[in-house]
This record gives sequence, C-alpha cells and structure tokens, in this order.
Amino acid sequence: MSPRERTGAPSSTPGGGPGEPHDVGDRPEGGEPPDAGEPPLRVPVSAPPQRYGRYVALIALVILVLITINTIVTKPNGASGLAPGEQLPAFAVPLALSNLKGDADVATRPDEGEAGRIPACRLRRPDVLNVCQLYEGGPLVLALFVNGGGCTTVLSRMQALVGTYPGVRFAAVALRGDRGSLRRTIHSRGLTFPVGIDEEGTLAALYKIATCPQVTFALPGGTAHGRALLATPSQEELSARVSDLAAAARARGWKEPAR
Repeated sequence: MSPRERTGAPSSTPGGGPGEPHDVGDRPEGGEPPDAGEPPLRVPVSAPPQRYGRYVALIALVILVLITINTIVTKPNGASGLAPGEQLPAFAVPLALSNLKGDADVATRPDEGEAGRIPACRLRRPDVLNVCQLYEGGPLVLALFVNGGGCTTVLSRMQALVGTYPGVRFAAVALRGDRGSLRRTIHSRGLTFPVGIDEEGTLAALYKIATCPQVTFALPGGTAHGRALLATPSQEELSARVSDLAAAARARGWKEPAR
C-alpha cells in the first residue's frame, strides 16, 4: 500500500476502519476498462495437447514460485529479520479476500512519493491489512510468505493457535503471486486471521526477509520481540514463541482478554 492507487473498491471484509485510500485505488475488479489506446499485449502460441495442458500449467506454477522465492531470498537487503526491540516498519496492503488492488503503502509521512500519499498507519478501511492497527490492539504474530511449496505450512500452524491465544493478533502477507491462488489457499486452510497481498514484494526489503516464510513477533506498540523465525517452525516451536510473546506483553501491562 502504498496501497498506491491503481484499482479496487472497498469491500465488506473486516480488517480496518474508515479512512482514505492512498495507493490502493477505488475501482473494483471488473470495473472500468483500461485505456483503450494501448491494447493488451498478446503473444500467439501453439496450444499444447489437451492431455498435457494440466502438466504444463503445473510446471509453470512451480517455476514461478521458485523464481519468486529466489528473487526475494537472494536480494541483498541485509536479510536477517528485524532485530529485537526494533520497531516494525509501518505498512498497509490490500486484504487478499477483498476486491481492493494496489501496491503496499509504506509511507511514514504525507505525500512521500512512491512510498505512499497517506502515512501507512493512517490508512484504515475494511479491505486493508494495516500492521499499525494490528499491533495497537495487542501482541502480533506476522508471517511474510510466498504462496507456494512449503512456505504456506506456517499458516495452518498459526491458525491452530488462534483459539489458544485469543488476545494475540495473527496476520500474514503474501509477497507477490496470484490473488486467485492465494484465496484458494486461505479457504483450503480455513484461515480466520487477516491475510494481505503485497503485489510488488515491497515488504521483503523493509522486513529484511531472509527465508520463506519469515515470522516476526511484536509486542503491543510494535517493537519486535526476539528474533524472527527464519524458516517454517514446528507447531511446538511456534506455540512456545507465541506463549513467550504473550507473557512478555502481560509483563508490560497488556491485559489478556478472558477466554
């Protein structure tokens, strides 16, 4: 976000409050057609035999996922995850289940060029995942991932802990990828926490992505608690880290809601 305005419209998906969009646009999918002066580029290709079509599509998906992971993980960005005590960089992105489209808003002040027109923390609406809004309400477990391969396993492990730690916020953001495929992942894994999409992968450098997935733990107010998990954790390891996060938050005066 910036969400930088391209296309999209508010939806009924929960996850934000009233606010003005920045780089997320206001036109829903299937809305106004693109500029008629530039017809879409289409390259004619020979269609593969029907019996091989599914395999060609599968191979193409696997290659896309591998390229995306390689681009994110190998990009020189000081990859190590945020340091303990470091403030989580502000961002707002479209929720994957909404019709909103746009780039990640990572602005920290008004009219910050490509980073965003509206400061990310102020960009709150029902179709936006706003990290500031999440950590203001309690401790936060945030996963950044690529929607493919074993990277999505962490989502199910996070979901398994939602009921155990009712006051802890869980959220995830997919870096690049296809929204339709991401929606299928959300539904198939029965995810109830908000999942956003960062179509340009802006958060990879901002959060010093080292592996896929990467899980960051934040205290209320948004400071990183401990080191990020730089690979898919076991259920036991993730549960232990969330328990430690909740305990640290309580020690700082956070009131855990009654179950």
